[in-house]
Amino acid sequence: MTIDRISTAAQTAYFLSQIQSAGSALDKTQAQIASGDNATTYAGFGNQTQVLTATISANARNSAYTDATKFAVTQVSLQDTQLSSLSDLAASLKKAIGDAVANNDASGLMTQAKSIFDQASAIMNSKDANGDYIYAGGRTDVAPVSANSLSALQAMPAVANAFTNGTLTKSVQVADGVTVNYGVTASDVATGLMQALKDVADFDAGPSGNFNTATSLTSAQNTFLTNAIGQVTNVATDLNATVAANGYVANRLSDAQDQQTSTNTLYKGFVSNIQDTNMAKAATQLSLNQVQLQAALQVTAGLHQLSLLNYLPSTGVTG
Repeated sequence: MTIDRISTAAQTAYFLSQIQSAGSALDKTQAQIASGDNATTYAGFGNQTQVLTATISANARNSAYTDATKFAVTQVSLQDTQLSSLSDLAASLKKAIGDAVANNDASGLMTQAKSIFDQASAIMNSKDANGDYIYAGGRTDVAPVSANSLSALQAMPAVANAFTNGTLTKSVQVADGVTVNYGVTASDVATGLMQALKDVADFDAGPSGNFNTATSLTSAQNTFLTNAIGQVTNVATDLNATVAANGYVANRLSDAQDQQTSTNTLYKGFVSNIQDTNMAKAATQLSLNQVQLQAALQVTAGLHQLSLLNYLPSTGVTG
């Protein structure tokens, strides 16, 4: 008669499945350590998949808001510099007119007025980094101030004819459901100053004008210039208010950037808790998986070496 091994096909299949399971677990842990991710597919995250994908999507939106806000901050910072310069130009015009009255001499007034116009129109026709006119109100390919000189402005029937900008103002979405308006148009901020300049140029071109030769002011010239001081004072006040409003917008955008940074940190941490491998835990699991696989291999190998002979009593040799 033959003596067979104790192990059966069913036992062998069972231990082979244990080897396969232990080997699969070991491969998974090794992959987690190598990649730094708990899984390579969304399915691998189990019931946390929906939370993970929602968080990643939310962070992508937050990143888009961050990029848009960064561009808006650059624009508002540039506007702050330019609007402050425009306010300074109004102050310069007020001083030039005041000096003419105080000194009873307006012979240099038109030279200063022309210079102020040139600087103001250059500011209003400035472009951003993309080559778009900043104060164009949506018509970003058209210079918002069409008059190329103070004399050209004076020849126009009204100041409004000097502006070719649209009416749209820029805005940026800084968070879900939160939008900040930050754009201004040339006609919104410069109409007052241009009107004051045109009034001076119109008077200069009229019968009582000719300031270039006015080394001693006539009564009509003195009256006009005295009234103009009050007009330009109001212009300067309005421009100062515009600068302050732009500063308020800058603060809102700065606050939005801080919130976006905090939100980004929060989302990244949340994703990391689900997605990233805990290396200390994974190293421990790797050691455990290796022991389990080794044990399964040893047990299976041992079973294939056993037979009934291992359990029969030894018989002594008699002489």
